[in-house]
Amino acid sequence: MLTREQIEFYNEKGYVGVESVLSADEVAELGRVTDEFVEKSRTVTENDEVFDLEPAHTSESPKLRRLKNPTAQHPVYERTWRDDRILDMVAQLIGPAFRSNGTKLNVKSGEAGSPVEWHQDWAFYPHSNDDILAVGVAIDDMTRENGCLMIMPGSHKGKIYNHHQDGCFVGAVTEEDYDDSEAELVELKAGGISIHHVRALHGSLPNTTKNPRRLLLLQYCAADAWPYCQPVTDWDTFNSTLVRGEPTCEPRVEKVPIRIPLPPSKNGGGSIYTLQSRLARSTFKKARAAG
Repeated sequence: MLTREQIEFYNEKGYVGVESVLSADEVAELGRVTDEFVEKSRTVTENDEVFDLEPAHTSESPKLRRLKNPTAQHPVYERTWRDDRILDMVAQLIGPAFRSNGTKLNVKSGEAGSPVEWHQDWAFYPHSNDDILAVGVAIDDMTRENGCLMIMPGSHKGKIYNHHQDGCFVGAVTEEDYDDSEAELVELKAGGISIHHVRALHGSLPNTTKNPRRLLLLQYCAADAWPYCQPVTDWDTFNSTLVRGEPTCEPRVEKVPIRIPLPPSKNGGGSIYTLQSRLARSTFKKARAAG
């Protein structure tokens, strides 16, 4: 469980890091399974419904960038997604009833891991309230050198930045009025977790080490947070994402700033990496020099 101090830290800064949530054996199993998927990616030549590849990926030197929907790909990921140690902390922050809002596994290959430009998750999926967060499970130590998560503290209380370029959504901040020298690093040992608020401005730099940096991302949102841009077309399918609590047909609507992630990029959608590849310039300023 989170301490009172950790909850206050999250509420003030928009994130919190918690060490030693998973055991060494659990981390080793996650790493082994992830390495198996990296090996499977050797036979993949382009992005598909499971694999998102680094531009430098080849069959001889596989470089997986993202495993999509990992909880549907292997029971080890699903078990972590439903781990009560994690869910109890989520409940402390967004209430006892919540559902999954997606899962992904980001891999920064050694000396090749792509950065993730400054963005707010809220820009991708605004809801009727912002009791939404993401848990990052560290499969490897997360450090400045290998591209750990960076957060702009307190940004979850502020504006929703423009993530559009030439009128189209590109999945990264395209405004200039932020100072990323204020960014805080979320460095963790393997087995620790990060938790960040859906409106927190965050990103990560490339991996400059020789070893991979693997991060399992688990997104959760309050059961009464209703999606504005991902239409609910089937009640039973929607409620199958509930992790704890009961379904509700009464959305909780709060006064929260929203930008709709439309229209889509003229070149189509894709993962955040594909979207951000269309940026005219990097969003990193002083943070890149510091990193």
